[in-house]
Amino acid sequence: MRSVEEDTFAAFGLSGSPGSDAFWASARTPASVPDGDGWVTLFLRRGSQAASIEFESWSEPVPLRRWGDTDCWYAEVRMPARLRVTYRFLVEDAAYADPFNPVGAGGDRSIAATPDAPAQPHWPAVAATDILPLPRTRLRWAGGRLGGRRTVRVHPAGGGGPVVLLLDGDDWLYLHPATTAFDSAVACGELPPVTLVFLPVRDRTGEFGCRPELWEAVRDELLPLVAESGVPADRDRLVVAGQSLGGLSALYAALEFPDLVSRVACQSASLWWTPDAQDLADPLSGPVGGAVAARLRTRPDLSGLRVAFDVGEHETRMLPHCALVETLTEQAGATVRVSRSASDHDRAGWRHALLRDVAWALA
Repeated sequence: MRSVEEDTFAAFGLSGSPGSDAFWASARTPASVPDGDGWVTLFLRRGSQAASIEFESWSEPVPLRRWGDTDCWYAEVRMPARLRVTYRFLVEDAAYADPFNPVGAGGDRSIAATPDAPAQPHWPAVAATDILPLPRTRLRWAGGRLGGRRTVRVHPAGGGGPVVLLLDGDDWLYLHPATTAFDSAVACGELPPVTLVFLPVRDRTGEFGCRPELWEAVRDELLPLVAESGVPADRDRLVVAGQSLGGLSALYAALEFPDLVSRVACQSASLWWTPDAQDLADPLSGPVGGAVAARLRTRPDLSGLRVAFDVGEHETRMLPHCALVETLTEQAGATVRVSRSASDHDRAGWRHALLRDVAWALA
């Protein structure tokens, strides 16, 4: 006689007794079933040790339960409608991607999406064991205002064109295959040819705060280096794309370096930021819109700026900060696009907005 819990597994499309060879042969998770206005999603892990699921930003860790004395560990997680989220399994002090999920994000992360989350057609499924392609052109950026040495990768998607400066460039090189996605979007005619410049960061808090040093270095050192690289690159139509603190930095650059930055794509920008916010127990509890809103209240002339704002619809505490800055930016004369992605504060949700908003910024 089947148990109630075995029937639960069957509801997710799994067959056989949990932990049996037949069961593992049918295992394809995460799998979701409707539950009211959201979903219940099943996660599985095969092993002998206790484990938990760590989500990038959306939820507290969820412990896996063991099925009897088998090697089957599972969790049923209630998820809201329209959610794409990065997760990983934690076993003692080690982190692992989900071997039953073909959609990865680096060597130790996977991506889950509820069935109603919008598709991300240009981003291929990348397993944890796959090695992402790296651009052949790499520049040695040494010394200067920022100090130290950095390796900057450059990729001419579709043969090259306007420069798209990707802040947190290593994320888009090693976790998410931006070169492949941009190539696909260009080939499909959804994006003009562009030259991707992947900017690595050493100290996100220090470099992406509202300080001029990074953008002076980009203007006076990095972009001339790109121009000398031999890769076709139109710096006069520069788009800066950033997420979280990178989104904050991109918008700051548009405000303070308008001759350099007039096109911005920012996702989940940290618009709660003030010079002392990082020292607060709750950084998001400060003034709504932070330092950027205060700057916008001085009514700078932003008539030459195109800026696309996107934030995860599940980022409930970020939304007021972003909404105020979006409004003030438009009131200052900028051409503004506003959208909400099916995610929390998560790179998996930023991927589609990145392509779409760069295309819009260049329109």
